Amino acid sequence: MAQIHSIALISLLGFLWMSARAYGYGGWQSAHATFYGGADASGTMGGACGYGNLYSQGYGTNTAALSTALFNSGLSCGACYEMKCINDPQWCLPGTVTVTATNFCPPNNALPNNDGGWCNPPLQHFDMAEPAYQKIARYRSGRVPILYRRVPCLKRGGIRFTINGHSYFNLVLISNVGGAGDVHGVWIKGSWTGWQAMSRNWGQNWQSNSYLKGQSLSFKVTTSDGRTTISYNVAPPNWQFGQTFEGSQF
Repeated sequence: MAQIHSIALISLLGFLWMSARAYGYGGWQSAHATFYGGADASGTMGGACGYGNLYSQGYGTNTAALSTALFNSGLSCGACYEMKCINDPQWCLPGTVTVTATNFCPPNNALPNNDGGWCNPPLQHFDMAEPAYQKIARYRSGRVPILYRRVPCLKRGGIRFTINGHSYFNLVLISNVGGAGDVHGVWIKGSWTGWQAMSRNWGQNWQSNSYLKGQSLSFKVTTSDGRTTISYNVAPPNWQFGQTFEGSQF
């Protein structure tokens, strides 16, 4: 049994390595990192991606807020980055950590880029949840140089669809997305309709202005690498606003 598990793990790692190469996640790039949110990361809840409670949504404390240069007006929400601290022996710790983009680190134009304006354009900067930061650097460092790279996201369970809004305004939060992680296109289909493109409202909240009550709902999701997955009939005809449903996964 242990041998089977080892073979399965090796196969999975091989698949992820090939996926990373096939979909152009790219090599290591230079940036800087700081931290926020407190020792329990409670201050990272909510955020510009719309995920709300990062604990219940499955993101935990391995998260980061991205500077303008990386945030892409919210389209980078859900992307995963591996990072390591470099060139600062006093403060760097060995190893790497992988974080999910869940928030925006806004610029502070009142401060210079090298003294407090860490997230000002064109800087590539990660404001990490404190527990994630302390996996690669010591707390007292405050700010460290890093290398980072995009990596495939590993998520448990399927993509989650949280439906909010009202009769003619369906606002669907797309979360827990594996693979590339960052959703760039969503379509919705009722049991009485064809596929309809949704528009991104903010973060990873996507909207449809169709009346879909009383219909089972299917979703088609496309990520930045061009891959698409379809979740058929994930919401039953008696779905209600405020409910979350789980679909397929990349």
